[in-house]
Amino acid sequence: MKWFDSLSLLDGPLPVIVSVLGAAGGLWLLVSRSRRYVRRALPIAATAAIVVTAIGYVLVEKVWRPFPDPIDISIYVWIGVGVAALFALVPRSIAARGVVGTVVSVLAAVLVVATSALHVNLEFAAYPTVGNALGVESAERIAFSDVPPAVSDTVTGTPLESAWSAPADLPSAGRVTSATIPATASNFTARDAQIYLPPAYFADHRPLLPVLVLLAGQPGAPEDWLNGGKLAETMDNFARDHAGLAPVVVVADGTGSSIANPLCVDSALGNAATYLARDVPDWIDNSLQVDRNRARWAIGGLSYGGTCSIQMATNHPEVYPTFLDMSGQREPTLGDRDRTVQQAFGGNAAAFTAINPLDLLKSRRYPDSAGIFVVGSEDKDYQPGQQEMYDAAKAAGMDVQYVEVPGGHSFAVWSEGLRRELPWLATRTGLTA
Repeated sequence: MKWFDSLSLLDGPLPVIVSVLGAAGGLWLLVSRSRRYVRRALPIAATAAIVVTAIGYVLVEKVWRPFPDPIDISIYVWIGVGVAALFALVPRSIAARGVVGTVVSVLAAVLVVATSALHVNLEFAAYPTVGNALGVESAERIAFSDVPPAVSDTVTGTPLESAWSAPADLPSAGRVTSATIPATASNFTARDAQIYLPPAYFADHRPLLPVLVLLAGQPGAPEDWLNGGKLAETMDNFARDHAGLAPVVVVADGTGSSIANPLCVDSALGNAATYLARDVPDWIDNSLQVDRNRARWAIGGLSYGGTCSIQMATNHPEVYPTFLDMSGQREPTLGDRDRTVQQAFGGNAAAFTAINPLDLLKSRRYPDSAGIFVVGSEDKDYQPGQQEMYDAAKAAGMDVQYVEVPGGHSFAVWSEGLRRELPWLATRTGLTA
């Protein structure tokens, strides 16, 4: 069934087929010989869907506000279409009269909901393939207890590639595992980290590889980098061209839950900064055999994770002197500055300024830091902030680049951004020349 799992949900024939079938299902739900259904039941179902979707919009965007930026209105429209299909299902089945009509009505509703989900996914590109959507992993996963222990025969060098010779029995691909990173210093409640180990990590004479700490967005989870982010695929392809060498990647949890927003700082919302700046590096040093020289370490992320990466790079440059900020914001936020200061810093604006990257870049110099700001060429909401951050970082002495990748605020940009900038990252962290 590998052919089925590999079917693309973003391009090719499947999205077209699903959309056509969804349109056919929608037509079945809209048309009926029953006047009672067309004149009464259908309008009621449509009105109920509009009301429910509108209430959801108000609760999410105006009351609860779990996300710092508004969700695009097109997402609510597609959600509303799916809800309308579900509301219309029962009356349409009754109007169809018979088992066959009921089955067709159920199938029609399922197709409309599937089409709605497809188009929401097209917006974010979170699940590139059917396998991703079904939870089928493309990379081989191993238990953390099966990760080979430290070896005495290690390889070092600058660049590391020049001192490394791959053994004949080197695996053709890396492995993915997961582990709990204790929040010893921070007491931050974090989910398990996802870890990518390149083929070279499994050699008996192990090269001491650089480290890349990656962060997901909000809402999000570490697993997002394995699905929409195509992490294992990107790293395996790089390793294939470099005798099995690639960074060890630790996708740490920077939020604590899918919808939490601790701003990547130490505050009343949780000590996310200490977790990422102390607990995560300490665990990597003690649990994985890698290059411990922090000059060989980098941090990167998407959206919230991108903002967090520049926060770590400015607040803790001794830990993360290299960063990859993909579609990050101009500052950590709960929606606006006043709300952020009140909820996270108890109204202390000076405490916020003391950790805000843009303010730090204006008051400090970072001659030993380097990074890349990546943003979608169609992401008009995030482009100005990324450009401003790039200008500020450059003025603060950082060796930085600003890169636009085709697309919007989606995994299509972030997965491609990682693929494009991995060679730069490898050179920066001493892996390649």
